[in-house]
Amino acid sequence: MVLLFAIGGAAQAQDAGTQASPQTQALQQGAAGEADENSSRELEREVRSRIPDLQRLFRDYPIAPPDTSSPRATLESFLLLMHEADRLWLDVRSDYQAGGNFFLSGEQQRQLDIVRMFIDKASEVFDLSDIPQTARASSAVEITLQFQEILDRIYLPELEDVPGAAAGTFLDAQEAASLPARWTLPGTDLVIAEAGTEKGEVRYLVSRQTVARISDDYEAVKQFPSRADTGEDLYAHYIYTPGNLVAPRWYALILAGPDWLRGEFGNQAVWQWIALVLLAGLAVSVPVGLHRWNRWRAVPVSDARRRLRRMQYPLSLFLTAFAFRYLIEHQVNITGDVLIMVGAICEAVQWASIAWFAYQSVDLLASWVMKNPAVPAASLDSSLLLSAFRLFGFALAVVLLGYGATRIGIPVYGVIAGLGVGGLAVALAAQPTLENLIGGVILYADRMVRVGEYCEFEGLAGTVEAIGIRSTRIRALDRTLITVSNSDLAKRKIVNFSRRDRLLFRHTIGLRYETDAAVMLSVIEAIRAYLIGHPRVMDQVALRVTFVGFGAYSLDIELFTYVSTADRVEFLLIQEELLVEIGTIVRAHGSNFAIPANVTYVGRDGGLPTAGAQSSAPVAREHA
Repeated sequence: MVLLFAIGGAAQAQDAGTQASPQTQALQQGAAGEADENSSRELEREVRSRIPDLQRLFRDYPIAPPDTSSPRATLESFLLLMHEADRLWLDVRSDYQAGGNFFLSGEQQRQLDIVRMFIDKASEVFDLSDIPQTARASSAVEITLQFQEILDRIYLPELEDVPGAAAGTFLDAQEAASLPARWTLPGTDLVIAEAGTEKGEVRYLVSRQTVARISDDYEAVKQFPSRADTGEDLYAHYIYTPGNLVAPRWYALILAGPDWLRGEFGNQAVWQWIALVLLAGLAVSVPVGLHRWNRWRAVPVSDARRRLRRMQYPLSLFLTAFAFRYLIEHQVNITGDVLIMVGAICEAVQWASIAWFAYQSVDLLASWVMKNPAVPAASLDSSLLLSAFRLFGFALAVVLLGYGATRIGIPVYGVIAGLGVGGLAVALAAQPTLENLIGGVILYADRMVRVGEYCEFEGLAGTVEAIGIRSTRIRALDRTLITVSNSDLAKRKIVNFSRRDRLLFRHTIGLRYETDAAVMLSVIEAIRAYLIGHPRVMDQVALRVTFVGFGAYSLDIELFTYVSTADRVEFLLIQEELLVEIGTIVRAHGSNFAIPANVTYVGRDGGLPTAGAQSSAPVAREHA
């Protein structure tokens, strides 16, 4: 067992004297062989008398962390946890291989869960801060098993010589004040260093620099014989076999195949590389096949069904990435740097799919709300509501993507802080976009126009179809679509015809010049009486029927009043009715409307008087 042989080796090294180095002593111990069975039993009883019973400890305190309050407590906790984990692991594996069940029994699965708990507890003695969160759980298992195999093959001092108290003491910060900040395992570069305090207790962890070298150290010592009682490299068994610690029955097919399938390449077995390529091809084919299938299908008429179909893509991507990662990690059991890369890719795809699905879900909710009868479709409220939903969906997607980026090790907060350095350049580049966004906010806040209203601005006129975040779309009378940026529209003079509470009825009619004055006055009175009696004419507000002047060819009478309607179509019908009746009144009173005409007078021109005639006249008067 790991712990027994570690302590036993340390004791033998001390008896041998100090002339040989620790590495030489370790090799001499391997050559001399192991202690006999009786000595091992006595040593095991001695160790168990000093170390707490883990089964009782974790039965009473199942979530208790390992004791890392000193270098000795950290090393001792790791050795004891892995000693118990190895013992249970080998028992479960032997029991499963001896049985005939295809799957693990309930008791075997429970024992295997305890093994994983012990390994997870042992991994808490490492500083894993440099490992991405996505691969931390799987990498922690590999680092733990590699570190165990390293300790199985090197010299270990007696635990009493390691600074600190025994595991289970849990020294507080004051008690640990005299301990060194770093302790290096003699003859190695394996360092246990202080990693700060937590809840008043000092934490000593295997340093992150040591964690980064564990894989290389394992490669350097794996050729040496193990001093554990089984002599088996459990890490090699873990990475080159499928399943969760115990190889499933189907692994017999790999064992029955050619030997090259079990060959090692890049810290993976050849069959694992083949399985990785096949599963990756299958994972890519699923979303591609779904996309092609949807292209062949008819497009749904319902807007809700179209949006639901679009939600299939992020959902299929998420499920495919989840299934691919599960098979790679728990069945094929890919490990090492390949696992970190696969985990990062799958995590990125999953969080991108979640963000995409969240945006599509908000869009679907917006579509459902827009169909609510309480929200008119042709109004600024609906446009504002749709834009608000889209902004919320976009913000939610960005937050989810940011959180997913932190999961794969991208320092999002550092990136955001770095953007502040170039914030001025970004602000200048995004100035038009910001202007349009602010212009849209002004349109919404001032409620200048609504969707569906007829407006005129600087020679352009039409019905507002949509008010977006950046621009407004207007359908002109000739059915062309006019797109105006919100910032420009907010600056222009807008004439909103749809906001009128009444419509102006204003016309000038011309009577013929032959109309007598009495007739003209009677026509004016008759028209005034008719307008006053009409139910849709607002005579109390303003009503004028007056003779306003002599035109070029007519006697002009002005009609001025308001019609109580805001609907232009209805106004045109009422105006038609009024004009027809006014024409009837004019003709009924013996007059008619003037027609533009020119009168030409023909006469003889006598020319200018002669000079003699002009001079003789005074002479004639003078003689008279």
